[in-house]
Amino acid sequence: MKRHCFIAAFLLAATAASACTNFIVGKKASVDGSVICSYNADDYGLFIGLCHYPAGKHAKGEMREVVDWDSHRYIGKIPEAPETYNVIGNINEFQVSIGETTYGGREEMVDPKGGIDYGSLIYIGLQRSKTAREAIKVMTTLAETYGYCSEGETFTICDPNEAWIMEMMGKGPGSKGVVWVAQRIPDDAICGHANQSRIGKFNMKDKQNVLYSKDVVKFARSKGWFSGKDADFNWKMTYAKPDFSGRRICDARVWSFFNRFVKGMDRYLPWALGKDPDAEDMPLWFIPDHKLSVQDIETAMRDHYEGTPLAIDSTDIGGGIWQMPYRPTPLNYEVDGKKYFNERPISTQQTGFSYVAQLRSWLPRQIGGVLWFGNDDGNMVAYTPIYCGNTTQPECYNTPGADAIHFSMKNAFWVCNWVSNMVYPRYSMLFPSLKAVRDSLEQSYFASQKKVEDKAVALYATDQQAAIRYLNEYSNTQAQQMLARWQQLATYLIVKYNDMTIKPEENGHFKLTPEGIGAPVIRPGYPESFRRRLVETTGTRYER
Repeated sequence: MKRHCFIAAFLLAATAASACTNFIVGKKASVDGSVICSYNADDYGLFIGLCHYPAGKHAKGEMREVVDWDSHRYIGKIPEAPETYNVIGNINEFQVSIGETTYGGREEMVDPKGGIDYGSLIYIGLQRSKTAREAIKVMTTLAETYGYCSEGETFTICDPNEAWIMEMMGKGPGSKGVVWVAQRIPDDAICGHANQSRIGKFNMKDKQNVLYSKDVVKFARSKGWFSGKDADFNWKMTYAKPDFSGRRICDARVWSFFNRFVKGMDRYLPWALGKDPDAEDMPLWFIPDHKLSVQDIETAMRDHYEGTPLAIDSTDIGGGIWQMPYRPTPLNYEVDGKKYFNERPISTQQTGFSYVAQLRSWLPRQIGGVLWFGNDDGNMVAYTPIYCGNTTQPECYNTPGADAIHFSMKNAFWVCNWVSNMVYPRYSMLFPSLKAVRDSLEQSYFASQKKVEDKAVALYATDQQAAIRYLNEYSNTQAQQMLARWQQLATYLIVKYNDMTIKPEENGHFKLTPEGIGAPVIRPGYPESFRRRLVETTGTRYER
């Protein structure tokens, strides 16, 4: 089956897996009863659009190619399923949504010659599953049959009724096998994972809410990695024990998510800080203090640790003159032989795409699932609605000719990156303008959602295909209008803030002199905090 998606290989021949963030909200923990899950797909040099796999019927003997999602390396072929379902992005027509984060784990467990990678598991799983439980069965069966060539992976697997987290690892070179465990997140709870294995001990007797490979403990025993009782087996401490980076660079993002919605998270701050070997680990999930909305999760996806001890100090030299809450990569660096690191927040410049999936059981299935999608750093984009029954992508998320080294004004990834890369170095000066446009667009989407869906439901009662076409056209229109608005924003920013000055405005227009030319610009100079820091570091050199 042809994959209708534009993805370019990384600019460098990197083998490192992507560093991403996922959040999960059970249906009784959300304000409207929907299951919510999110995904920031982060990697350096990543260019990616909105995928589409059309539904199809397949003859016996028909094969499907498996191509590594990260490297585009051809892996092999597997038999196609008799029937596959429509997939748009990371959601299918039955409102199943799957995301991931890579945690690595024990290097000796990777099987480079395995027959399927984590990305292929996601999209084949979506094509072959009507529920989250079915997706787990499909994905694990594929890995157990053909072998698994990726590193340790955490998957978010959700449908309108259930939310699951699953972790999987290979068994080493030539093994063609996997060990895995899947844990259902309680309906009234929230969960998160961010490149560090999160499942610890699990109840092997709870067959309804816990699933696992038959040899999940036996394999660890055979390697000498575990010798206790089965009930004491701890997945992550055995297969992917957290180190400093696993806690400070990865679990800290999960801590920051929980900290927004759960009181008393200071208790787990030492864990997130990463240095105290005796720090108390965070539970897999928490019951939030209040119910969460899609907007709450979108906000969480834009987090830079604001208001916490981990907050990136925008006034230090790393933030530049205009207090940027971003830092250049790589995360680690050395000075005079000493090792240092940058904080790694949820919102990061290397996000290729970001989404929040809203899954609702009480609506017709092609209407209930919405992928709120953005094609850049979640903080720098407006999430536009993509309905799960959609069969065509907007041009801006699937632009012919655009890739990692070819810019296109028709492409959302490139136009959004154009804007965000203007904003990053002059953050405190330019970001308010971006935020105003971003929030205005998103507020309009949410204000229109009920009216649009009510019309779709009415259409669905008499003509299901008409309802699907209506939502598809609506989704594509909103995405294209977003692109047009972002193009306007790009030109506005360069005009208003040209040469590190600010052109004054009046009643929404650039101010003119009586003679009709641009009014004198405002020269803001250094922000107060930076002035003081500059004087502290330069002493009397510039004193008059």
